[in-house]
Amino acid sequence: MYEKLFDLSGRVALITGGSRGLGKAMARAYAEHGAQILICSRGEEELRAAAAEVKAGLSTRVEWITADLANRAEPQRLADEALKRFGRVDILVNNAGGNQPQRADQITDEAWDRVLELNLSGIMRLTRALLPQMMERRWGRVIHTSSVLGLGGKKERNAYSATKSALIGLARSSALDLGPYNVTVNCLAPGPFLTELPLGLLNETQKQEFTERTALKRWGRPEEIAGAALLLGSEAGSYITGTTLLIDGGTLANIL
Repeated sequence: MYEKLFDLSGRVALITGGSRGLGKAMARAYAEHGAQILICSRGEEELRAAAAEVKAGLSTRVEWITADLANRAEPQRLADEALKRFGRVDILVNNAGGNQPQRADQITDEAWDRVLELNLSGIMRLTRALLPQMMERRWGRVIHTSSVLGLGGKKERNAYSATKSALIGLARSSALDLGPYNVTVNCLAPGPFLTELPLGLLNETQKQEFTERTALKRWGRPEEIAGAALLLGSEAGSYITGTTLLIDGGTLANIL
């Protein structure tokens, strides 16, 4: 009975921001458990390489598509193409996101609008486009990648924290709408992980500050997101919805 809970054979997973970091790690985890995979990001060359990594040594189907989810028309195009290629999407991981640090009194409309579109509005549009076919089949898993900064704060992360907090509220309300259709909606809230986005924004002093703030005194490795992603994306998480799962090495536990 229990050994089948994480089996994703016959399922189709779409992972945005799937060409690197946490997205690529989640795609590989789903592929290893039998799911067919579609990853997307903006860079074709990076996607080709990532798809090869995700598929390496496996017989499951892995494809990729370029998409810029900060462009208002792209979520619907991505959804249409995913359904055209695979006929269904069972697991949607809204992992694409961006960050443009600015102090509260220096936020520009351009930066605010782009972060809001990519981190929140694009996620709503893609999810909205894919929900009807999940609801019709009465099975679906929607996972938003929020952040520890959606529950806490950091200087100059105004737009980022605002959108990541909003995803948590979106998941809670969507879970209530979709529960009767057996579609779950949850958030993952990663802390400091060794991925390109945070490492490209922080200097060495800031990186060490994050290390010291964690209970485990280290940054997470991308593959350490896999267990949580598998739980929320499979039958193992069938009674989990409207919640946010912290994978932060104990960062938020350190409140003083």
